[in-house]
Amino acid sequence: MASVSGNMKGFYRQKKSNTKSSKKASAKSSKKASAKSDAAQPTALVSHEDDYSAGEAMLRQFDMNMAYGPCAGMTRTARWERAQKLGLNPPQEIEKLLKSGKVQNESLWDGRI
Repeated sequence: MASVSGNMKGFYRQKKSNTKSSKKASAKSSKKASAKSDAAQPTALVSHEDDYSAGEAMLRQFDMNMAYGPCAGMTRTARWERAQKLGLNPPQEIEKLLKSGKVQNESLWDGRI
């Protein structure tokens, strides 16, 4: 077995950069990264708060919460009822929204996975 000579700092040399230019570069790269991340996400997963109501936002949070079981292949109402039967105590506000008929019954993932 080969022996390790020296320390790791000698092996991984670090270059120190000018602090002023690194701050500008990191700000530019973070802007580019956020623009790219929106483009990579499907439209249903990107947050467009103007496109849907507060009720729909609550239902999307319900869809994303795995505490109530998977939502693939079933409606939001069926998922809420299953969670209720299993004693997982899903929010009553979700049931009221679903029974009002003013929101979509399909989950956020319907037709995507």
